[in-house]
Amino acid sequence: MAQRYDAIVIGGGHNGLVSAAYLARAGLKTVVLERRHVLGGAAVTEEVFPGFRFSVFSYVVSLLRPEIIRELDLPRHGLDILPLDGTFTPVYEGTGRTPPKDGNGNPIGTGDYLWRVNDHGRTVRELRRWSKLDVEAYEEYGPLMVDMARFIKPILAIVPPDPASIDPRPLLPLGGLLRSFQKLTERQQAVFVQLMTMSAYDFLDQWFETDPLKATMAASGIIGTFQGVRSPGTAYVLLHHYMGEIDGAFRAWGIPKGGTGGISNAIASAARANGAEIRTEAPVARIQVGGGRASGVVLESGEELEATSVISSVDVRRTFIDLLEPGSIDAEFESEVRRFKFRGSSGKVNMALDALPNFTALPGEGEHLRGAISMSPSVDDMERAYDDAKYGRFSAKPYIDIVIPTLVDPSMAPPGKHVMSCFVQYAPYHLDESLGGAAGWDQQREAFGDAVVNRIAEFAPDLPSKILHRQVMTPLDIERTTGLTEGNIFAGELSLEQLFFSRPVPGWARFKTPIKDLWLCGSSTHPGGGIMGANGRIAALEVLRSKGKRR
Repeated sequence: MAQRYDAIVIGGGHNGLVSAAYLARAGLKTVVLERRHVLGGAAVTEEVFPGFRFSVFSYVVSLLRPEIIRELDLPRHGLDILPLDGTFTPVYEGTGRTPPKDGNGNPIGTGDYLWRVNDHGRTVRELRRWSKLDVEAYEEYGPLMVDMARFIKPILAIVPPDPASIDPRPLLPLGGLLRSFQKLTERQQAVFVQLMTMSAYDFLDQWFETDPLKATMAASGIIGTFQGVRSPGTAYVLLHHYMGEIDGAFRAWGIPKGGTGGISNAIASAARANGAEIRTEAPVARIQVGGGRASGVVLESGEELEATSVISSVDVRRTFIDLLEPGSIDAEFESEVRRFKFRGSSGKVNMALDALPNFTALPGEGEHLRGAISMSPSVDDMERAYDDAKYGRFSAKPYIDIVIPTLVDPSMAPPGKHVMSCFVQYAPYHLDESLGGAAGWDQQREAFGDAVVNRIAEFAPDLPSKILHRQVMTPLDIERTTGLTEGNIFAGELSLEQLFFSRPVPGWARFKTPIKDLWLCGSSTHPGGGIMGANGRIAALEVLRSKGKRR
């Protein structure tokens, strides 16, 4: 006899675990099936080299919804987010400004850097070194973006309505959003429209004149997208990242203690405490469908499990193309699924270091290394990195977002040693045929890793001598390991035509699917990717609502 459950959740990524926690809390007999030996999907911590633990894929947190932390009591289950202070951007030698001086009148570094921190006063003093006009603009820009984030934040909890439906009830939540929009000032309304339509660079260029400031801020607009900082629509992605908060502070970022796997493990602990069963090394081979409804799954081992609801946290292509028998969905819906864009564009290089790197612009092991380090010296550098990707090449001089977690969580490496996390763009999943196409990544992996090390070494020449080990994760590696199609970290590109009503398919953005009792809860759904959990929470609440259960 096949085991029977009320709910089967496919995939033990953070969204799947969130869904399971809410379903189990409501009394549903729930099981999570994860194909790997470790939970978390892309939010995992693994000991890649002896003694060195890495957040192998996702590496920082900001978007995790406060209501999930509160409702699942995640701190009680071990969640501890450590603050990440500021962003340090080294620039080319001789292109900086006169360096600031310490209390003894000595210059602090060469001045060839831009260093913004969480302390507003210190950041203003740093910006004044570059541009007095930018100081004035920054004072206005920050509060305005927080206002925009507060305005749009409720959409993260809304079930997108079907605009073609004749039932007006699903449209009601949008009424509150419309009333909020009407309450915005004319200036705020105009800025919101700009954020929805402009490129990150064009939007920021209206505000600032300092090139490395625009380049570094625009980087938030291209994370996980196959677009450049001058591509229309990237200003929205910039806003998407502004919606993150820690302890009520918008645009605050942190490092989970123990790596991003610490988040997944805390959610898993909450799910188990609520009664959920979680199985690892349990890959699903097929979703069982009969009479137009999902009735369970078959594992690769041949084991069959039955359920009244199947909730998939894997991406939309994996769910409908890989896990369903051909013919299970109609041709039009299948065509829409196949049109959903992934276009993986990111890679990751994780390094075990014997000692900290020394940046020429600001030598020493100072606090500038405790935040993010951004390889974004100019807007042109950012756009040239994208130019390479457009023609199927990984960037010769990529944009890199670097974090050294051991400076805030020493437990991630042996005493005196460090781990360095490097998020890299661009690394197009589909390489040019001259490089072997998508399969060519196996031959290009080390050359890609070398490009990353060489780029950082332009500003920290001693880095190569301090590398003990390195792990290079190409988009193909990300796909193979996590199951994310084309290695897209958001389980589908965050472009305007793939948001809200249209994520993942127009008319099917409400987490249910054309197959009765089959639901989606992963990042292919609204409101998109990042370690957010909103997708999993909303999907679970919709499943419960369909069953007439209170959450």
